[in-house]
Amino acid sequence: MTTPTDTSRSLLSARVTIRYPGKAPVLRGLSLEIARGEVVGLVGQSGSGKSTLALAILGLLGRQRAIVEGNIFFQGADLLALRERELRSLRGRSLSLVLQSPLASLNPALQIRTQLREAWRAHSDSTAAGEDSDRAIQSALESVSLPGDKNDREFLNKRASELSVGQAQRVLIAMAIMHRPALLIADEATSALDVITQSEILELFARLNREIGMSILYISHDLPSVAGICQRIAILHEGQIVECGPTEQIFTAPVHAYTRRLMLALPQLSTRAKHP
Repeated sequence: MTTPTDTSRSLLSARVTIRYPGKAPVLRGLSLEIARGEVVGLVGQSGSGKSTLALAILGLLGRQRAIVEGNIFFQGADLLALRERELRSLRGRSLSLVLQSPLASLNPALQIRTQLREAWRAHSDSTAAGEDSDRAIQSALESVSLPGDKNDREFLNKRASELSVGQAQRVLIAMAIMHRPALLIADEATSALDVITQSEILELFARLNREIGMSILYISHDLPSVAGICQRIAILHEGQIVECGPTEQIFTAPVHAYTRRLMLALPQLSTRAKHP
C-alpha cells in the first residue's frame, strides 16, 4: 500500500486492477497517490506493469482491449469515467508523457520546428501556428536548455538524425511541457542515455519540478536515478505496490522482503541515496 498523501494536496489517486481477456491481472488492486508538486518514483522489474499503469492514466489502453477496474482520480475527476474526447483535452495539456526512445519518437522527415509546432497545435484551442505557438516553443526549448529563439534557424531546421540522443530527449521533453502540464509521466525516459546525459536529464526534471511545480511520475528500474530525483518511491511487484515511502526510508530501512532484495542487489547504493 502507498503512504497516504495529504488529500488537500493530492493531484492523482489511482486504485486499479487491470487485466486482459483470458489472462491473469497485470495490476491487482494497485494503489498509488501523487501530491501536487511531488516527484514519485515507480520501481519494478521489466514486465511488472509500470508502463501499463502509465497508459491507463493517459487512457491509452483501450485499443489493447484491456479491462480496467477501479478509479483514477486526477484533479478531482475520475479519468476512467471520461469519454475519449474529454481525455484528449487533458493529454498534452494537463497530462504529458515522455518515453524512452527519443530518436524513434521523432519524425525523421520533419524539421524540429515543424514537429514542435504540430505538438503545440495538437493540444491547443487554436489551430494557428502564429506568435502564440512561437512563444510557447521558445519558452519550452529554453526550459530544457536548447536554442529557442525563432531567429536561431540552425537548430530549429534540423531533423532528428542530426541531433544527439540527449538533444532528441530534450526536444521530446520540450514537447511534453509546452502547455505546462500538472503531471509529467517519464517512462524509462533516461534508460537509452549515457551516464552523463542521464544525469543532465535528471537535473532537468528536478529543475522543472522546482521552478514550475510540475508533479512527476518517474518510472524506472534504475535505482540510482530514482534515488537522485524522487521524494517518494513506490515498489511494484507482482502487480501490486508492496511498499511506498520517502526515498531515504526505502533505501536505508526497507520493510517489504522484495524491497530488501532490491537493496541487497545494490549494496553500495544506500550510502549514496539522497533525498532532494
